[in-house]
Amino acid sequence: MTALAEYAIAALLILGGLFGLIGSFGLLKLRDPMQRLHAPTKATTIGVGAALIAAALDMVLLGQGITWQSVLVAAFLFLTAPLSALFLAKTHLLRTIARKDLPKTGTGGDWATFRAKPQK
Repeated sequence: MTALAEYAIAALLILGGLFGLIGSFGLLKLRDPMQRLHAPTKATTIGVGAALIAAALDMVLLGQGITWQSVLVAAFLFLTAPLSALFLAKTHLLRTIARKDLPKTGTGGDWATFRAKPQK
């Protein structure tokens, strides 16, 4: 393995650790639950993604190829983190914000989270 490849892997690992640290710090220090939700889902996803890229690059450079486990971990992470953040945000909106306090949508319709129930 060349020195340049080792530096690239080290940089990706440091970058991943920094993003993980930033996401954890944001989770602890931000005031609002919506802000707290944003920090770990974005920053930690990028951090774990950088670590997975570093691991895949290391495996490729060692001649072992990319393992299917790392591909599954990456796919699971990038599919579930945004969806869980969406559901947590919608739950927070439904539990804490009154419908009358929402701004107008400008479309004539209702907000997706606050859709009116169909009339019978």
